[in-house]
Amino acid sequence: RAAIGRRGNGPGRSLAAGVSLRAWRRAGPSSSACVEPPGREARLGLGLVGAEPPKPAQPARAGRRGRALSAAGAGDQPPEPPAPCRSPPDLSLSPAGRLPSGVIADRHRVPTGAPGVSGLPGAGRSLRYSLYARTRLGYLFYQRQVKKARERYPHGHSVPQPCCFPGVKILPIPVLSNNYSYLVIDTGSSRAAVIDPSDPLAVQAAIEEEGVMLEAIFCTHKHWDHSGGNAALCQMHSSCKVYGSALDAIPQLTNAFCAWPSPLADREKVSVGCLTFEALATPGHTVGHMVYVLDGGPFGSPPCLFSGDLLFLAGCGEPFEGSPETMLASLDVAMGLGEDTLLWPGHEYALECLTFASLLELDNSALEQKLQWAVQQRQEKRSTCPSTMGEEQTYNPFLRTHRLELQEALGLWQDWGEHPDAFRARVLKEVRRRKDLYQAT
Repeated sequence: RAAIGRRGNGPGRSLAAGVSLRAWRRAGPSSSACVEPPGREARLGLGLVGAEPPKPAQPARAGRRGRALSAAGAGDQPPEPPAPCRSPPDLSLSPAGRLPSGVIADRHRVPTGAPGVSGLPGAGRSLRYSLYARTRLGYLFYQRQVKKARERYPHGHSVPQPCCFPGVKILPIPVLSNNYSYLVIDTGSSRAAVIDPSDPLAVQAAIEEEGVMLEAIFCTHKHWDHSGGNAALCQMHSSCKVYGSALDAIPQLTNAFCAWPSPLADREKVSVGCLTFEALATPGHTVGHMVYVLDGGPFGSPPCLFSGDLLFLAGCGEPFEGSPETMLASLDVAMGLGEDTLLWPGHEYALECLTFASLLELDNSALEQKLQWAVQQRQEKRSTCPSTMGEEQTYNPFLRTHRLELQEALGLWQDWGEHPDAFRARVLKEVRRRKDLYQAT
């Protein structure tokens, strides 16, 4: 078998014996990787070891529907490897009706939020997502995972690395098992805004340590791992306003049914001290997903994109509430911001995303270098953000749907008369399909 690294710090997994990587690239992955990246020789199919090929699963006998369903669900809960990259707990209710043991996945399934959805058939995927995003169960799951993360990572899952420019400071706050909140400070007036406050205690600790006044919360979307701290922070800071889209049921959204101030519209701007944020509508992950762009002009810095779950380093969020065409249009919004724009994502998914991308494009030197850099960063528990939009376009497969190299790697060609954007949406859909398979193994 051609060995590749496993998600997490555990031992390596392998592709099925006799199956070349190029065949995997066409048919979808059968394995995954995270902390230990696959070496180039391993990914080219070298270093084979003898092993019996896995036996194919036996089909369920007719008339044994209950047994068949039980067998099909037996693999829904993968074992949990050590930090920093853990396999997600199962969000679904157990057969006995008990609540699951976890809430928020380390991989990007439902908002790191509805774990176990990726790779499932439509009905199971839709049910689990609905439980997380549209019922009280989602909040209970979120609360439970916050407690577990505080116990497991008392100082956060990563070492925060502040980014400072004249007049502005951006402080990543590592929360939950792989989320990031961001405290953005106008250093001249000590006024601040926070993006996606997942854990209110961690955010409040950063506010107190920096000695600033919180004036605004910018929520990219409704999922609890991005909005769960809104209510608690509003109680601690009575003048703080919560901004986001009216299309998402964001907790504590400021005056959602009043004329002023209203939920944000596309391209609307909000000022906090000398900081100016522009809201951009980027539906797909949720119907009301928004990203926020900090204008760096007054500070002599590049623009800063706080992307939530639209875009990660070498990856993007799942289109739970949108089509591939919708997601493509939203990604194009981000690509139009300029190559020097700093990308501050909502999750620490760099190793998983870069490893997956390296299995698609074998000869991408920029990708290879970034993967090796990310491995070193994560070994030292350093965060991998920010990236830049220029960098992302050299290795992020979700931003390379127009590139011939990726299209050929996927075995896709534009049909006669097919609109270029329709073809790119088809490429995006195939990349997402393979990423879901990669996560599910």
